[in-house]
Amino acid sequence: MNPAQTVEALRHSYDSGITKPLAWRVSQLRALRRMLTERSAEFEDALLADLAKNPTESQAAEIGFVVGEIDHMLKHLRRWLRPRRVAVPGALVPARASVVREPLGVVLVIAPWNYPVQLLLAPVVGALAAGNAVVLKPSELAPATSAAMARLVPDYLDPRAVAVIEGGVEETTELLEQRWDHIFYTGNGRVGRIVAAAAVEHLTPVTLELGGKSPVYVDDSVDVRAAALRIAWGKFMNAGQTCVAPDYLLATPAVARRLAEAFPAAVRELYGDDPATSPDYGRIIDQRHFERLSGLLDAGTMVVGGAADPSSRYLAPTVLTDVPRDAAVMGEEIFGPILPIVTVSGLDEAIRIINEGDKPLALYVFSESPRVRRRFLTDTSSGAIGFGVPAVHLAVGGLPFGGVGDSGTGAYHGEHSLRTFSHEKAVLSKPLKPETMKLIYPPYTEAKDRFIRTLLRKLG
Repeated sequence: MNPAQTVEALRHSYDSGITKPLAWRVSQLRALRRMLTERSAEFEDALLADLAKNPTESQAAEIGFVVGEIDHMLKHLRRWLRPRRVAVPGALVPARASVVREPLGVVLVIAPWNYPVQLLLAPVVGALAAGNAVVLKPSELAPATSAAMARLVPDYLDPRAVAVIEGGVEETTELLEQRWDHIFYTGNGRVGRIVAAAAVEHLTPVTLELGGKSPVYVDDSVDVRAAALRIAWGKFMNAGQTCVAPDYLLATPAVARRLAEAFPAAVRELYGDDPATSPDYGRIIDQRHFERLSGLLDAGTMVVGGAADPSSRYLAPTVLTDVPRDAAVMGEEIFGPILPIVTVSGLDEAIRIINEGDKPLALYVFSESPRVRRRFLTDTSSGAIGFGVPAVHLAVGGLPFGGVGDSGTGAYHGEHSLRTFSHEKAVLSKPLKPETMKLIYPPYTEAKDRFIRTLLRKLG
């Protein structure tokens, strides 16, 4: 079936009501979990082929991550779906009010290539839990993973309400022409704008999980070696192709010098003397991205890395220091294994630089000072903020994951996923007797006027 026929078939299934019962939702989540555990090796092989991703990293950041998301959802779903009672103002008694979550309908999930399992299936967990029919659009830039999804999803999930559509720009464009009840897109801002513009045609709500230049600030109150190791891990996993990876580092000249000395040892600890031979270090997704990243290596002074092999798309974990703020590497989201260090005079200049740019998806602060932490918390805006560690806020099921401003709109994970893919319906029930409504019916009298004015003040 083409995209239009697929959407029509799924809408017919949704309208028939098959996705709404809790039993169906739970069965689909359990089936998705079985797919990830029973066919785990196939997904590991696909991720190795697409990104040279180590199987252990594939488990931690992709397969096992989604399994954890499913388990968290299954544990809490029944409670999260219960109607939520809301207090009724005394002037309206007797009455009962509640909020009921209902599914949106037929939704589209468009995934990127950098975490092609996690970033496709984690939103799908929320979509299924909320009782929607869903179309999965994997990235064509991760062809092995896309093929695995197209092959395996129909074997495990209900084909009446769940479909995978592969393809590139043409297929995605045709999908965006359809009427959806929600579109969930993860990727870059340029395509995000295209998705948002297409959604306007049908007034379709969207969740946009975008990226941006996520800064990291380090001051002299922390153990610089320990900070360098954590930053290197967050930056260089998946060869830097992570939306929440530290994009650039801000520090005073003295701290920057100490970091420049610490990063080579940190890279060796993670990937050995030659990361090119490490089974734990990935590769750049394709030649276009490799050439783009290679063109960013000429800024500042190289303190580690710089090696590049176009034949294997290997780009070494690289740290640059003394990087000018107007360098090309500072003008766009890097999305690769290059970490520029920019020197600042102190806390105030660091905050000013961050605030002059687009609001980032994440901000990381390495400081033991409560005052410094408080300044970043109150004087900057970002999708998330991590003190002392990058990236791992994604693993906390109770935290929303999403951007702000140019880094995205909307959030998911845990109950936030259920909220994203549901409509929260207001419900009010008031018995016909005793009839208290006549107190506000016309004809209006002086007594009714006083009552209504008092009632409105109480409602406010």
